Amino acid sequence: MAGISRCLALHIVLLLAGAHGANILGLFTSLSPSHLVIQMSMARILAEQGHNMTVVTVLKPPSLHKNINHILVPMNEDTLSTFSSLVGGMTKTDNSNAIVSMFRSLKVISEAFSKMGDVMKQPLIRDLYEHADNKFDLVLMGYFMNSYQLAVAHKLKVPVVVAVSNPPSFLGYVLGNPWEVSYVPAMNMAIESGQSMGIGHRALNLLGSLGSRLFMYVIELKNTKIYREIYGNDPTLPSYEDLNKNISLIFFASHGISEGPIRPNVPAVIEVGGIQVKEQPDALPENMEKFLSEAPQGAILLSLGSNVKQDHLSTDTVQKMYNVLSKLQQKVIWKWDDLENVPGRSENILYSKWVPQDDVLAHPNLTLFITHAGKGGITEAQYHGKPMLALPVFGDQPANADVMVRQGFGLKQSLLTLEEDSFLQGIREVLENPKYANAVKSFSTLYRDRPMSARESLIYWVEYVMRYHGAAHIQSPVVHMSYIAAHNLDVYAVILGTIVALCFITKLVFGLVFRKLRQSSGKPKVNQQRKLKKKQS
Repeated sequence: MAGISRCLALHIVLLLAGAHGANILGLFTSLSPSHLVIQMSMARILAEQGHNMTVVTVLKPPSLHKNINHILVPMNEDTLSTFSSLVGGMTKTDNSNAIVSMFRSLKVISEAFSKMGDVMKQPLIRDLYEHADNKFDLVLMGYFMNSYQLAVAHKLKVPVVVAVSNPPSFLGYVLGNPWEVSYVPAMNMAIESGQSMGIGHRALNLLGSLGSRLFMYVIELKNTKIYREIYGNDPTLPSYEDLNKNISLIFFASHGISEGPIRPNVPAVIEVGGIQVKEQPDALPENMEKFLSEAPQGAILLSLGSNVKQDHLSTDTVQKMYNVLSKLQQKVIWKWDDLENVPGRSENILYSKWVPQDDVLAHPNLTLFITHAGKGGITEAQYHGKPMLALPVFGDQPANADVMVRQGFGLKQSLLTLEEDSFLQGIREVLENPKYANAVKSFSTLYRDRPMSARESLIYWVEYVMRYHGAAHIQSPVVHMSYIAAHNLDVYAVILGTIVALCFITKLVFGLVFRKLRQSSGKPKVNQQRKLKKKQS
């Protein structure tokens, strides 16, 4: 009954609101809270612009805008715990190498995708496109290697825009973005800004890029099966391989001009790095505001993200972190999910199950961010000019940390082999050496200097796509070309075939001519020999 009530409420909201703004459906079904933060920020901005946002999630957002109609798809607790345990397993392995980390996380990601496929079978999702009263103008899909969800836009017969929490090197190829491995570093390679790559780096970059493509190929094989399980042989839907051709544009959580690498982008690549950062920070909870304001020596934020739980960390590692942090002069806000069982009690440490990270980083007394190096957290620290100490766990985090270190914004350490002395030394180095704070503050100025803010870019391009009914004119022709045609392999084959044929014909002609010449030059000698024989006889 509860599901039916929610469906009826959805129909009423859409019917009443239809006259005011566009009806936009947000599909944000990732099991990663960090992705949800970025996606819900987009939904909030569009709702504030006057559009009617209906958002589907499997996780409960930490906060909801009053103008967003939220549909929470219930997930089995076993599914959530399984995903949590898989992430926990990643904290117990050495993931300092970005490429190795990527492939080690393959199992975690594959498991997550299969569960996201289950979401698409839910009646609440099917009702969105099967009920005749539901009218949408656009689908905004949060992407985390779940392309089969693009089928919803095909069912609704509306344009689809994708939101990605990574730079264009991650998914730009589906839009026909050039693959320039000779000078554009892959996600897992950190290169000094503005520097060209030598032969060694280019070789590693090629291998890393091929590794990323192989990683995606394995994921897509899994997703193809999920797509067929959900929709079978539905004649109204394209093949899985053709789903991407309906994407109008992709919003990437990056800003290539400041972050690098400088690269060519097709018009459908729109970078909105920092979209989750508010133009004006919200007021902090009273206890946090008081805690930070009364920090004459400055304050530190420690957050290892939303996926890593306290029981994923070894007791020994947690104790070492506490021993160091509790003796600092600085105050520490420590994101900790079990307030009944904290590492220890100290006047300079405030534990909190939920931290408004962007707002805390904006506080003037915040002087250091100890982070797992998730893309969202690093972006927020860069925006607010805060130096970092990275403790990456898995996925793209080691690569994010490497880039951050190379840019001079902080240091990187291993959570798996963390020791008190090295941890304390790293904290003191970043806090006491002004080069890190100066570098990230200088970058913050560059990062914010744009002709359009991330918020303005999001609004403009969403409305642009709706104005032009999908804006097919900004799509690269490569999207609709086969791999062979896009890379001119057929042309090269014709040229090669022509050259081979010409060589064969030339050889044949010269052979015939040569034989004729030999025959013609041999005839007089034969005739002379015959005449001599006649005379002798």
